[in-house]
Amino acid sequence: MGGFLAGLAVALLPLLAAGFWLGRRTARPQHLGGLGTPVEHATFQTLHTASLATPPLRAGLTEETAGKSARKLRSLLGTDALCLTDLKEVLVWDGVGTHHRAEIMERLAGPLETGRGEAFRLTCDTPDCTVRWAVVAPLTVDDRVHGALVACAPRESAVLVRAAGEVARWVSVQLELADLDQSRTRLIEAEIKALRAQISPHFIFNSLAVIASFVRTDPERARELLLEFADFTRYSFRRHGDFTTLADELHAIDHYLALVRARFGDRLAVTLQVAPEVLPVALPFLCLQPLVENAVKHGLEGKADRCRIQITAQDAGAEALVVIEDDGAGMDPDLLRRILAREVSPSGGIGLSNVDDRLRQVYGDDHGLVIETAVGAGMKITVRLPKYQPGVHSAGRLGRD
Repeated sequence: MGGFLAGLAVALLPLLAAGFWLGRRTARPQHLGGLGTPVEHATFQTLHTASLATPPLRAGLTEETAGKSARKLRSLLGTDALCLTDLKEVLVWDGVGTHHRAEIMERLAGPLETGRGEAFRLTCDTPDCTVRWAVVAPLTVDDRVHGALVACAPRESAVLVRAAGEVARWVSVQLELADLDQSRTRLIEAEIKALRAQISPHFIFNSLAVIASFVRTDPERARELLLEFADFTRYSFRRHGDFTTLADELHAIDHYLALVRARFGDRLAVTLQVAPEVLPVALPFLCLQPLVENAVKHGLEGKADRCRIQITAQDAGAEALVVIEDDGAGMDPDLLRRILAREVSPSGGIGLSNVDDRLRQVYGDDHGLVIETAVGAGMKITVRLPKYQPGVHSAGRLGRD
């Protein structure tokens, strides 16, 4: 959906360029500076101006974002004045004739309700006011009107009506992309909250019980475990962005494993091999720990002897390759497929499907979890993390207070 909207925005630019050229052709001599024909020059100017207006609009329709984009939009249309409104008020007025704000909002009731554009004459008692006509083009997202773009000019113009409509469509596409970005952010936040909620109450209870068992027999050991527990829970419930570094995630996993080892002792053997060059790689927060928790759960489940877990993080060119492998009970591949497809709920609330969804949201469908398993054959989970992905960066490492 996001790619379609971005493509639509690009498709609209030639129409905007034509309107820009028609509006500016007779305004002043063209100095092309080697850019070719007037239409080619207008297309370049339109692309440049549109690119300047895009970043504010991708943050949604607010007074601040409207203020940053209005002048660029007015330049696209070549009008004397332009305003952007929401459903209740004028967010910004750029150009002459600001005394028409109240009249504009009164006349917007119909277009905002129907979602159809309209052109009308403005009443004005100011002799030197050049604003006499207004063209209204509603701004819509998912077929819902969010506001309007209003272009004001000295006279009625069919070209301005068409151009204002095209600019409004382009603005609407940017607002819809902003809405998708916000939805994605809310979804990621919801997924993180779900993962935090899935931190097993049994794990917390058992960790505290183990710590309590050492209080009298080995106070120093109890103190160390209490610090491990505090660091792990603080990391799990932190509020410093959607992404972390591989180093911080592995550090949290180390705290988690220290608490598990205190409970199970020699029954759990963990091998960790990490290439130092991949430690700074950014990844979605709380992404690997649920996979290690899954390995512990299924590795110890139904086994009386030792469970072996191997965690490796290797440099694979443009990616970091993280593999988490256990020799536990494994799983029926068909059941695993249904769990990842959310057709059934996993036992114990371990977030394999949650992590798989988040990886696909951030990196694309070809970066979901790769899981090899069979009943009685253990489980091997492979995660491919691009070293660079636009928008993916860590908020910085958290140290112990």
